[in-house]
Amino acid sequence: MQASFHPIPSMLLDFVVLVAGLMCVLSFPVNFLSGWHALSLRFRAQSEPYGDVKSAGPFFYNVYTRYWIHYSSVIRLTAASDALYLSVLALFRIGHPPLRIPWEEIRFSRTKYWWRRYVVLTLGAQERIPFRISERMARNLGILDRLPEAGRLPAEPNFDTLSDSFIASQKKKPD
Repeated sequence: MQASFHPIPSMLLDFVVLVAGLMCVLSFPVNFLSGWHALSLRFRAQSEPYGDVKSAGPFFYNVYTRYWIHYSSVIRLTAASDALYLSVLALFRIGHPPLRIPWEEIRFSRTKYWWRRYVVLTLGAQERIPFRISERMARNLGILDRLPEAGRLPAEPNFDTLSDSFIASQKKKPD
């Protein structure tokens, strides 16, 4: 009895290996450009979330980092009593260790891009990595509830609409 050779499974395996290799190669530049590497130097997760825990993701949420690098559908955020935990799906985890960022290292603001509104979490007091999440994700994580005045975020100033008297009052006066 002679075994028959079918090239399709071999081609499929080659394709899977090629795609996996390409993801590994692209993961490292994305890690540096997005700011994940800078955050991982100080905030690599050493513990599991505890206390009141709410998770969102990885699917059906918009998530962007520095340079509008797109992490939607590959990242899970977990808001716990002690910190915000970020982790990337195992398939994309190369160069992206799980992070634990204490709440006191996060600053909040709001921005709009086209017709969508985002909550901007500026991660790390030293690193200042912008992390844009949809307002729906922020609400589901309970992040809006953590803010004073029931979730009212300070909006980014629109300098086009400021009055001339306000701008003049902000100018530095000579000593």
